[in-house]
Amino acid sequence: MELLILKILLPAIITFSIGIVITPLITHYLYKFKVWKKHGGKTDMLGGTAQVFNQLKGETETKTPRMGGIVIWGSIILAISLLFTLTAITDIRFFSDVFFLSRAQTWIPFCTLCIGAFIGFLNDFYDVEHGGVGVRLSVRLTLISLLSAVIGWWFYAKLGVESVSVPFGEPIFLGILIIPFFVLLTNAVYASGVIDGIDGLSGGVFATVFAAYGGLALMYTQYDLAAFCVMIVGAILAFLWFNIPPARFWMTETGSMPLTLTLAVILFMTDALVGGYGIALFFIIGFVLIATVASNILQISYRKLTGRKLFRIAPLHHHFEALGWPSYKVTMRYWIISMLCAVSGLILAAVL
Repeated sequence: MELLILKILLPAIITFSIGIVITPLITHYLYKFKVWKKHGGKTDMLGGTAQVFNQLKGETETKTPRMGGIVIWGSIILAISLLFTLTAITDIRFFSDVFFLSRAQTWIPFCTLCIGAFIGFLNDFYDVEHGGVGVRLSVRLTLISLLSAVIGWWFYAKLGVESVSVPFGEPIFLGILIIPFFVLLTNAVYASGVIDGIDGLSGGVFATVFAAYGGLALMYTQYDLAAFCVMIVGAILAFLWFNIPPARFWMTETGSMPLTLTLAVILFMTDALVGGYGIALFFIIGFVLIATVASNILQISYRKLTGRKLFRIAPLHHHFEALGWPSYKVTMRYWIISMLCAVSGLILAAVL
């Protein structure tokens, strides 16, 4: 039991420590090369000027560096490399016992995280270099769909996943349709990256969600996956240390894309593959993320139908800011709600 606890918690401490150490160096270069938008402001979801957003955030976009997500995936890659090296070059059994990178549980989510980080980095680079115009959304969605189609095929053809678990009911058999289902799920989870809009908000919410899925993986005896999820939490906490108001940098796509794509894989890993309910429980554990995406959808739909806005601004967290809530109050209340949802999801998982 002691070894299991170390296997799950030690990687998180390592990633957090590495993240704290490398952040000053990363920050130095982000400020040195002025990795922020040269012109603030953006357009709304219908192509017009986002007046409310520009009033709230326009000026900070030209002062706060982007690409802070490098801290997250950078510390994860360095930590895994360190553990791998110690396992390979030493005869100390402890390192091999706590090393969690395995073909059965963690290779897919780890590779997904690395690919998502690369695509997100390219987007942020073009965003900075080309006046706020990153990789087109259609291109990003195409790349994400291709990646998720390959992963979905792997789940279907190699791991035999053909259904989705339903609490208190029989699994829904999808057969080969599990592949397009995973593509849709991945794109939907990726959309929740828009929660990255207030200092500290996305970091706290994502850390809570990954911690909850680490707990789920532990319940389902997926110890390697549990360690990987908790490692991600440690990396996010290192990022969050520097992202709380006033943020030293923003996460942006190079952070939110790998996190959301990896989360989609973990939902599948903790579902029918192990007789769990990872996908269904996301409606509870990831409620804050779902509400964020839903607010965008409702805003667009309502405006197209009526010509008016349903919210003062979407996503929902900016709506609360526009109502006069201080940003720190929005962040803290989102954290609290996210924690309550995570605990509720774990309680439900325990009784299913």
